[in-house]
Amino acid sequence: MTQLNAAAYVYPWDVVGDPGAPERTAALGLDHAVVAAFYHATRAVTPRHPGHRVVVAGHSASYLPVESARQRALPPRQTWIDAEDPFGATAAALAAAGVPTHAWVVVDHVDAFDAPHVVNAYGDVYPWALCPAQDAVLDYASGLAAVIADRTDAAGVEFEAAGWYGFDHLHEHDKVAGIPLSDDELYLMSLCFCAACHQEYQATGIDAAHLRSTVRERLDARFAASEPLTGALPDPDLATAVLAMRTRVGDRLREAMVGEVRTRRGADFPVLFHASPYPHRSTAFTGVDPATFAKDATGLVVNCWNGEARTVTAATGQPAAVYAGLLGVRGMGAHPERLAEQAAAMREAGASGIRLYHAGLASNADLAAMREAVAALRA
Repeated sequence: MTQLNAAAYVYPWDVVGDPGAPERTAALGLDHAVVAAFYHATRAVTPRHPGHRVVVAGHSASYLPVESARQRALPPRQTWIDAEDPFGATAAALAAAGVPTHAWVVVDHVDAFDAPHVVNAYGDVYPWALCPAQDAVLDYASGLAAVIADRTDAAGVEFEAAGWYGFDHLHEHDKVAGIPLSDDELYLMSLCFCAACHQEYQATGIDAAHLRSTVRERLDARFAASEPLTGALPDPDLATAVLAMRTRVGDRLREAMVGEVRTRRGADFPVLFHASPYPHRSTAFTGVDPATFAKDATGLVVNCWNGEARTVTAATGQPAAVYAGLLGVRGMGAHPERLAEQAAAMREAGASGIRLYHAGLASNADLAAMREAVAALRA
């Protein structure tokens, strides 16, 4: 039986400046670590680092040099880690401990980045979400892929938020939960009406003005109601056409990114996408149709943070391999005492492996549970 693949996520600041981090990571029994190379703003705790306890990443940034990246506009270099190439320094330290590195690349989830963004039905711009229908965003995503493919210290890549990213986003001091929205309503709040999307709607035979009016009417009814409403777009033909347009645009973006990687690294270089087999999702695990998913990609990483395997089951049966993303940090809502059981359940559901979130944020007890989960996966 082929050994199932296990990996965990790591930030460069978890390793750079901490001589003990590589061995701790190796002790988890992983096949590789997935290290942030392009990442959005965040505030992160570093519970074991000898030099700091909190890192504030102030904006979308590159953790590797990008100056020669074919002159494409890419995120600026980070300034909060004392290293010219934090990704490279992390990869070298992990390699010395016997742990290969895959690059973790966040694509359409950005902040403080000047590029075409999603525009909702009310005309509100989402500065945290790039619109994949825009040629500039397609070029941006391909540029990210090209930079990673040229890195000889990257043994693979995982792309997050590579497709439609929308309203469902935690922002600084969020104040959007006053009226709870259903999945259908979050989807409508995430539909884009920028100029490029208008053209895509037209090419699909959709009257964009009618769609926009329908979306606003449906959402306005929700904002006036005391409880979530049932259903999304009332016209099933319109709903099908809209989803088809978004699937086509998302697939185009992902195929372009895979193409950039394959021309540089060949067919054996692992290329994974964080994805959901439910196509209407507009989150970091962006919705895809597994039947039309980029044919030259290696696989999907699906969100199983709730510990249930149904997302794995929904995604299997297609050529791409499916990996289960498991949450292993108690402070973020995980149940580490169940992590080994969850890993075994993912294997039984047909997963090709697991991805553990997150080795840098984890407590010592969480790390112990991760070691047990990796062992249970391979039992």
